[in-house]
Amino acid sequence: MSRTVRTVGDRGVLVDCASMDEVLAVSAGLADDPPVGVVDVVPAARSVLVRIDPTVLPVDRAVDWVRRTPERPTGGVDVDDAVVIDVDYSGEDLSDVARFLACTERDVVDRHTGTHWRVAFVGFAPGFGYLVADDAGLTVPRRVSPRTSVPAGTVGLAGEFTGIYPRSSPGGWQILGHTDTVLWDPAAAEPALLRPGRLVRFRESI
Repeated sequence: MSRTVRTVGDRGVLVDCASMDEVLAVSAGLADDPPVGVVDVVPAARSVLVRIDPTVLPVDRAVDWVRRTPERPTGGVDVDDAVVIDVDYSGEDLSDVARFLACTERDVVDRHTGTHWRVAFVGFAPGFGYLVADDAGLTVPRRVSPRTSVPAGTVGLAGEFTGIYPRSSPGGWQILGHTDTVLWDPAAAEPALLRPGRLVRFRESI
């Protein structure tokens, strides 16, 4: 298969991708059965970084493995494997999102809760996952003026992504609501609740 693959020093291999779907498929394939010496497979918005230990896996062998490994499509939804996150949909940008999408606030909530989201990649802050979906119909721009402080647990939209702020921080995402779910617990065996590839379903708090 033809892939744009570049080395990152002697400790990394970077795969350039044309779309978010390709990122998901490439990273899933590479993470399936990596050879000894692969430290991590890190997806991003349009690339996948493979971190290696060059004393175990030389970079030229890593490049060859990356080129030969087939993509694994991530289609299909196993609802039993989804993380369910309860949300109070009373966010201050809900009405703006509805106006932008030319629908009602109820429609926005129904679309957000009626979609199975997948964690495409993580970043920005520990525990922050960028979630995508094929047919949510919720693509909106970031706020023109970012807020200086967004509370932990805030659920928002930006571009094609939805996400949850794991801690208080500045941010320019459109706020839909709030959840009490803990996204990042450094004392836990798995500190991050959301990791690449994990399915997420949002549920409206009663």
